[in-house]
Amino acid sequence: MIQGTGSDVGKSLMVAGLCRAYARRGISVQPFKPQNMSNNAAVTPGGGEIGRAQALQAKAAGVSPTVHMNPVLLKPQSDIGAQVVVQGRAEGTVKARDYHALKPKLLAKVLESFAIVAHDADLVLVEGAGSPAEVNLRDGDIANMGFAEAANVPVVLVADIERGGVIASLIGTYDLLSDTEKTLMKGYIVNKFRGDAGLFADALATIKGKTGLDCFGIVPFFNAARLLPKEDALSLDNRDDGGENGAIKIAALRLSRIANFDDLDPLAAEPDVAVSIIEPGTPLPGDTDMVIIPGSKSTLADLAAIRAEGWDVDIAAHVRRGGMVVGLCGGYQILGGHIADPDGIEGLVSEAEGLALLDVQTIIGGDKTLTETAGTEIASSAPVKGYEMHMGDTTGAGLENPWLTLEEGRPEGAISADGKILGTYVHGLFASDDFRHAFLARLGGKGTVAYEAQVEETLDALADHLEEHLDLDGLLAAAAPAAN
Repeated sequence: MIQGTGSDVGKSLMVAGLCRAYARRGISVQPFKPQNMSNNAAVTPGGGEIGRAQALQAKAAGVSPTVHMNPVLLKPQSDIGAQVVVQGRAEGTVKARDYHALKPKLLAKVLESFAIVAHDADLVLVEGAGSPAEVNLRDGDIANMGFAEAANVPVVLVADIERGGVIASLIGTYDLLSDTEKTLMKGYIVNKFRGDAGLFADALATIKGKTGLDCFGIVPFFNAARLLPKEDALSLDNRDDGGENGAIKIAALRLSRIANFDDLDPLAAEPDVAVSIIEPGTPLPGDTDMVIIPGSKSTLADLAAIRAEGWDVDIAAHVRRGGMVVGLCGGYQILGGHIADPDGIEGLVSEAEGLALLDVQTIIGGDKTLTETAGTEIASSAPVKGYEMHMGDTTGAGLENPWLTLEEGRPEGAISADGKILGTYVHGLFASDDFRHAFLARLGGKGTVAYEAQVEETLDALADHLEEHLDLDGLLAAAAPAAN
């Protein structure tokens, strides 16, 4: 089990790289994360949802993702509440305090899923969440040491040296563990190192003296990580993917409950495209070619935030200048004329007028659509594939001019009469190379990247990176107790 001294220390990437490295050795590998918190989710072939990181880790391991790889997924809808997804299916929305009381009941499901994953693998690489040092959350824990003890899984700690204080974070984390938890701790990894690793030798001796733990390796910063799909919204902080001179300029709104923002990654990967994340308090740049309203876990709240920021005024001006606007899932709903949530699915019962850029209306409710899909873009006849993950029924005259034709001839999405405003429920469609290249050509640019091939190449490069800087044989030996 890979646990961390904190959030965003590189646990997800570490597990992905180890999945690829061990899979290349001929070992049957499966990823697992007991509890995840993210609005960036993936749809499994069976029609469930899991964290995006576990889907990437499954790809790295060369296996198909399943709901058991991430049995508990929390999708924040407000500052104090989140939707709880158990083994791929939404079970309702709870507040943080209520979820803390629910965790012990979820442990049985977590252990059931772990047994299913472990049955089909020689090696299971488990990712923790946050830090085991959060002792205020230890009672009923299913994400870190609570799971590790219940499943008798050995633990390796990952620390991010780029943050500073790495010695204190490692020793302090270890010191806060109970005696029984310490027996599961097999060692640690120092991640995101820059400079001369030889200068860290004295630190290794200090950590050894205080904890008795050995270091499995010091991993230099892996710059190509930017080319892999992101899971945590922290990865959007200060992100500005610059492109070449004369690049197509795309502005994506940083919604408060932004979801499935990896939709942006294939566009940002193109050398001729600059994707800027527009933070609250920042106006839309006047030279933007296209505005993207991404997915949202709380559509009505994010619609209100768009108005509070004045982005609705900026978007209206952008449209008057002939600019393009794309809405994805929740963003598609926001582009319509009216949104209603009569059952309070997102929280309070409410409704609001949308931006009225597409002649559609949405009622949030009903069963959640979770499905992989494929089809073609009508304008270019280019193939697309992706997935749907939404709740709501969208109707209106705007549907008579759809953006896509999906399997079995089903029309999907809507386009304005002038072709400048587009919306769809399909996530992931920009990862389809032929479609993305044709789409960018209509904006006066070009696409050259083979995106899925680039992801595979980056996973191989990450595995090479870990092979060079980690003791993979030692890590594998440390995992042996989990097979007993």
